[in-house]
Amino acid sequence: MSVRTYLTRPAIGCLRHTSKRKSNWTPLSNGRSFATTVPSLAEASVESTSTPPTLDPSLVSTRKEERKLIRAGVMPIGSRRRRAALQSSGNIPFEQLPYQCFQEARKILHADREEKLKQIEVERRRIEKAQAAFNASGDASQKGRLIAMQKYLEELKILADINDPVIKKRFEDGEGDMNRPIYRYLADRQWREYKRLVLMQRITQMNVVPDVLPHLDPTAEISLGFSRRKVHAGEFVDSRVSEVPARLDVQVFDKGERLVSVVVIDSDVPNLETDGFDYRCHFLAANIPISPSSTSLPFSKLSQDTQIVLPWLPPYAQKGSPYHRYSVFVLQQPDGGSLDIASLRGHVKRDGFNLRSFNDKYVFKPIGVHMFRSIWDEGTAGVMQRAGIEGADVEFQRKKPEKLPYKKKDGARYR
Repeated sequence: MSVRTYLTRPAIGCLRHTSKRKSNWTPLSNGRSFATTVPSLAEASVESTSTPPTLDPSLVSTRKEERKLIRAGVMPIGSRRRRAALQSSGNIPFEQLPYQCFQEARKILHADREEKLKQIEVERRRIEKAQAAFNASGDASQKGRLIAMQKYLEELKILADINDPVIKKRFEDGEGDMNRPIYRYLADRQWREYKRLVLMQRITQMNVVPDVLPHLDPTAEISLGFSRRKVHAGEFVDSRVSEVPARLDVQVFDKGERLVSVVVIDSDVPNLETDGFDYRCHFLAANIPISPSSTSLPFSKLSQDTQIVLPWLPPYAQKGSPYHRYSVFVLQQPDGGSLDIASLRGHVKRDGFNLRSFNDKYVFKPIGVHMFRSIWDEGTAGVMQRAGIEGADVEFQRKKPEKLPYKKKDGARYR
């Protein structure tokens, strides 16, 4: 056998095997094509896709689900551990949980509440008698005793509900009625445990107190925001974000409606003549009613005729100047009386506004404060141009310190 025949025989065998396999194939019929399977696959994919399940704010228990819920504008209810426990429960009402110890404890708490309610009725009758005696005599000592009795009555109202697990559950779920003393007490205690401490740290560390006011004891929780962005105390805010009027949420923890004034002041306005800093009022409004259940205070919806004294001026910091501190003060007006807006417009000036003098003149009581900071950024020039503010092309530069004259030391001391 020649070498050529030896090398080509395997190739000829493969070709013969291929020809035999081809002869066994049957041609496809004219009525069927591969394209006909495409609609069935499309239909199957449509049928398999379904709408994502809706998230229940009282049942989500993972961080991923919580983030999806928050992006949709809904906040989860209660703690994560509580929501995880509710997923495995039989949707039983909280007060009917089948735990013997829990039900026995509720009986004890119910008996204690009934006793507190009887004490409340007794104290109310005592207050009525003391009020009648004070109206008849007008004695100042009777007035002090009457105030102490009313304070004790409010304490009894809180003690009657402080241990009720249903009350605590509603408060943790954000369903508490702020017109009731117990929910105001719980909200005040929660605010003072953390948020108020952080706020006092910010305004003290950044010298808002005593630069703007010599002393401040906040008693109301204030939340500040621009559009949908919430601003934390001391945070840097972009000039384009703060260009729109701010919105406040003022939560007071004592009963009744009162009138307040709101002041937004910049305490870091450069003064070239004195080589120091002045004040500027960016917003001033008065005669704003608030209560424990009415907390929203958007600046853009206040009345131009009866409430706004100085309209909103966008915060800005010129190039080269240090960051500016913008303080928001909520001042309670004395005796619930309203102020004359026309008179305020004639006396109050935007530049050189001094909050100390303004507070002393009208005998305000500062009840809340918030602050944010601003610095020159890429949008400040456009904000100043749209607001008609001059100085966007001005850049502040620090003075270089003068060098001391060089004094040559005696070289003999180094020998």
